[in-house]
Amino acid sequence: MRAAAIQRFGDPDGIAVIEVPAPAPAPGQVIIETEAIGVGGVDAVIRRGTLRGYGFSEGLIPGSEVAGRVTAVGSGVDASWVGRRVWAFTGTSGGYVEQAVARIEDVVALPVDLSSIDAVTLGSAAPVAHFALAHAHFVPGESVLVRGAAGSIGIATVELAARAGASAVAVTTSSPERGRRLRELRATHVLDRSGAGDPAAPAAFDVIVDIVGGAQLPAFIDRLAPNGRFVVVGVVAGMPPGDFGTRLTGAFQQSRSFATLSLDTVPVPERDAVRAAQFAAAARGELHAVVHEVLPLDQAAEAHRRMDLGSVFGRIVLTP
Repeated sequence: MRAAAIQRFGDPDGIAVIEVPAPAPAPGQVIIETEAIGVGGVDAVIRRGTLRGYGFSEGLIPGSEVAGRVTAVGSGVDASWVGRRVWAFTGTSGGYVEQAVARIEDVVALPVDLSSIDAVTLGSAAPVAHFALAHAHFVPGESVLVRGAAGSIGIATVELAARAGASAVAVTTSSPERGRRLRELRATHVLDRSGAGDPAAPAAFDVIVDIVGGAQLPAFIDRLAPNGRFVVVGVVAGMPPGDFGTRLTGAFQQSRSFATLSLDTVPVPERDAVRAAQFAAAARGELHAVVHEVLPLDQAAEAHRRMDLGSVFGRIVLTP
């Protein structure tokens, strides 16, 4: 089968389409004939080589979520899964393929009215947004800032915070057009990447959800209100400086908090229940899958080029 692999860390030209053996399911696994493959920010971080110290090596097939139809199951898996349309998490790699392997505990059945393309747009992003707000102990009436809101996680966070009764939902983004689209998704204040640009926006926020990370993260810690909570869910701009914690200790009397959030720490039943509920909400039109573009698998490198240019609003999806 065809797969897109990172042959060389660095720019998107290091991604190439290769032929690999078709997989067979091990016990507890399923094989999925992919109809849609999500292209996530973490894929770009891995491709750049930023996480090579965490065990990622060249030759890796990126991608963590797919949707399609189950074609085979391993021992210990109910055979009734064969033929069903599903969303699946493939781990931190293995998604950019024509036939994906997933553990059955990482598979969720899809509603009839939800497309595979919409499923991979929401399947990881919307649960991250949900659990980030929960991790921040967000309650109705509080103000929220979403840093880096134009991607699928940011968009989902904006929608979920607004639906949950936030008093203000501010976003940072790179252009007025993106800001306009985020307002349509119920953002109330649009800021530039530095956090400026709207004098009516709150000066400080109860909750900040950060998808960006990078060198400017400490400046946003300063935007926390007393008892404010800062949750990092991504580092698409790289790791923050090692001394970022001095911003917290320097404002000791503000009782601010800093945390990271990974779905890996969420119990599987709770995670899957939220995901299934969000898929159902999307099928009813209550939660929106924002798809920037759909490209064929052999244009995986082009998808990464567009992400690197910062021109993507929502998610790019690959199809075999």
